[in-house]
Amino acid sequence: MPTLHWLNDEEARKTSSQLPYRLLEADTKLSFGDSGSENMLIQGDNLEALKALLPYYAGQVKCIYIDPPYNTQSAFEHYDDNLEHSIWLSTMYPRLEMLRQLLSDDGSIWISIDDNEGHYLKVVMDEVFGRKNFVANVIWQKKFSPQNDDKGITASHDHIITYAKNKSFFSINLLSRTENMDSRFSNPDNDIRGVWASGDLTSKTKAKGHSYPIQSPSGKVFYPPNGRQWAPSEQTFNTWLSENRIWFGNDGNNRPRIKQFLTEVQQGIVPLSIWLREDVGDNQMAKREVNNLGLGDIFDTPKPEKLIQRVIQLSTVQNDIVLDSFLGSGTSAAVAHKMGRRYIGIEMGEHAVTHCAPRLKKVIEGEQGGISKEVNWQGGGGFNFYRLGETIFDEQGRINPKVKFKPLAAHVWFSETHTPLLKTPKTPLLGVHGETAFYLLYNGILGDKAPAGGNVLTARVMRELPTHKGKKTIYGEMCMLDQTAMQKHKITFKHIPYDIKAR
Repeated sequence: MPTLHWLNDEEARKTSSQLPYRLLEADTKLSFGDSGSENMLIQGDNLEALKALLPYYAGQVKCIYIDPPYNTQSAFEHYDDNLEHSIWLSTMYPRLEMLRQLLSDDGSIWISIDDNEGHYLKVVMDEVFGRKNFVANVIWQKKFSPQNDDKGITASHDHIITYAKNKSFFSINLLSRTENMDSRFSNPDNDIRGVWASGDLTSKTKAKGHSYPIQSPSGKVFYPPNGRQWAPSEQTFNTWLSENRIWFGNDGNNRPRIKQFLTEVQQGIVPLSIWLREDVGDNQMAKREVNNLGLGDIFDTPKPEKLIQRVIQLSTVQNDIVLDSFLGSGTSAAVAHKMGRRYIGIEMGEHAVTHCAPRLKKVIEGEQGGISKEVNWQGGGGFNFYRLGETIFDEQGRINPKVKFKPLAAHVWFSETHTPLLKTPKTPLLGVHGETAFYLLYNGILGDKAPAGGNVLTARVMRELPTHKGKKTIYGEMCMLDQTAMQKHKITFKHIPYDIKAR
C-alpha cells in the first residue's frame, strides 16, 4: 500500500512508543455532579493524555470524534493553527496511532477537516487504520451563502473522514424516520394492517417466468413495461393478491403496485454522505449555541450540537464511550452527556477550566440549548476533572521516586475500578469495589520504609491491614506469604512495578 512521506516522518512514527506514561490526578474542586461518574474532562497535552488513558481504556472506546486544527494559516489564540504540512502531519500521526489503540474492535473514528489537509489526512489514516477500514468521506455543509470577498470559490463544506477500527465488526446505526417520510403513508382501503404506500411491482432482473399477464379487477390486462419484468414470480404474485397486498387504484383499473405497510418498513434511514445544514446545523448555528452559554466568544469555528449528535447517533448506543481529544469549546462532551453516553474530553488550554468545565456544569444543571429539547434533556449526571501528573516509571522501568502514595493510589484504584478515588485513605486499604478490597503497600504507608517492612506483604503486615472478609487484591513490592495463606485470605497479589497497569 502506498504511504505518505514527509520531513521527520520517521521520528513521528516512533513518538507514541517512546512517550512515557503519566498519572492522571483528579481535581475534585473542578469536578461536578455525580462523583461516581466515569465521565472525564482532562486538562493537558492530548498526546500525553491519550497515553495516560491507554491502561484504562485500550480497546474500549466506541466512538472518537476530533476536530483538530485545520492548518489554515489563520492565527488561533488557543491553538497553533499555522503549521507547515510536515509539522501538522507529525503532530497528527502519533495521536492517530494511540486513538486507534483506544478504539474497540467495533468502534469508529470521525475527524472534521477541510481541504487544506483533508487529502493528506486520508492517506495517513489509510496507513494507521488500514485502507480496507475506510467508511466514508462525509461532506458537511457548513455555510449557505458565498463570501463576497472570496477571489475564488467559497468553501461551503468541510469533510468528516470516517474509519472503522475493524470494518468486519463495525455497523452504522440508522437515522430516525422523519414525519415527512411517514406522511407519504395512508390507508385509502381501510386495511386492518394500517397505513401503507404503494411501490413498483417491476424489476430489471432477468428471470424466467416473470413476464406473465396480470388482470385488474376491472378486467384490464397488464404486462411489464419494455425492458422490465414483474418482480415476483407468478406464484408469489397470486399469494400477495390473496393477502390483499396488490393495489390497482381506487377504481381497480390501474397498473398493479405492491402495498408497503409502515409497520413492515425498515424503521430508520440509511445515512447519506452529504449532510445538509438544515439537518445538522452550520457554523452560524454553532456560534449562536456557544454565545448563548455566556462563556465568551473564543472559538471561530465551533461545531453545532446537531452535527455531533448525528455522529454519535450513527456510531454508538446508550452508555458507550465517546472520546474527543481536541475538545475545544466542549461540544462533543456536552452532546454525549445529553445523549446518555459516557465520555472523555481532553483539552490542553486554560479554557478547559474557564469554558469546558463550566459548559458541562450547565449541562448537568439542565441547560436547554442545542439538542436539549429534541432529546428531552432534563439535567443530571456528573464529570470528574483530571490533570496530568508525574511520569509513572523512570528510564530503568522503576517507579518514579517523585510518585507519592496519593497519586499512585488514585491510579491503581482507577485502573481496577474505572471510578475515581474520591478520598485518599490513611491506610493501605484504598476501598472496596463489588466484593473485592484493594490495598496498596507503597511509600511506607504503614510507617515502615525498611525493605522487609511496610511495602512487602508479610504475615506481620497482613495482621496490620484493615480487615475485609471477601476477596483482596494487594499491590506491593514483594509477597512473603505462602500459597496456603494466600488462599486462606483470598488474596491476589500484584507486584510493583510490574503489575502497575501502565505498560
